[in-house]
Amino acid sequence: MPTILIADDHPLFREALKGAVAQVLPDANLIEADGTEALYALAEVNPDADLLLLDLTMPGANGYSALVHLRGSQPQLPVIVVSAREEPAVIRRALDHGAVGFIPKSSDAATIRDAIATVLDGGTWAPAQALSADGVSDEEADIAARLRELTPQQFRVLSMLGTGLLNKQIAYELGVSEATVKAHMTAILRKLGASNRTQAILLASKLSVDPSGMPTLPPDEA
Repeated sequence: MPTILIADDHPLFREALKGAVAQVLPDANLIEADGTEALYALAEVNPDADLLLLDLTMPGANGYSALVHLRGSQPQLPVIVVSAREEPAVIRRALDHGAVGFIPKSSDAATIRDAIATVLDGGTWAPAQALSADGVSDEEADIAARLRELTPQQFRVLSMLGTGLLNKQIAYELGVSEATVKAHMTAILRKLGASNRTQAILLASKLSVDPSGMPTLPPDEA
């Protein structure tokens, strides 16, 4: 029985995806997540899942960061990005960051079914307009490679840092000591090649869908 992970914060669209999967694979085991933390947990306990349908702008996902993280931590898991963002450059960047498919949310049910079936058969699927767009820059590809080196817990710390949380707040959310968070921060800075927290957030922001936007910059801490 194939296992399909569906990660989207909109219940109605999750239902639409479940319906499309059910028409392709009536016996599929469908597992849902409505946020990134739930998704990461599901991916860890379902390492043999056959496919992930991933909302690009789900809460907790900073642009392509969730996709990049999963390609590093679960490289065996095929990912189709599902998004309301349909610009060719957005689609091309998703593919360059490791997605095997991209389904615009405006797609009809037949298109969604075809895309899922194609990927499950070992192929790739994306709208034709993505082929004409420029791919990710060398800088963005390098940053993505560095992010893939982070452990799941380091990635969580970096994601929380990007929301403006301080070390003590991150420690509380993760149920660890502040010293542990500081140790993670040291490792994060080393792996990203950043000299401080602000630079780490600015580097990670390069994976935003709209990287020109200014991210939340936390105060630097020792």
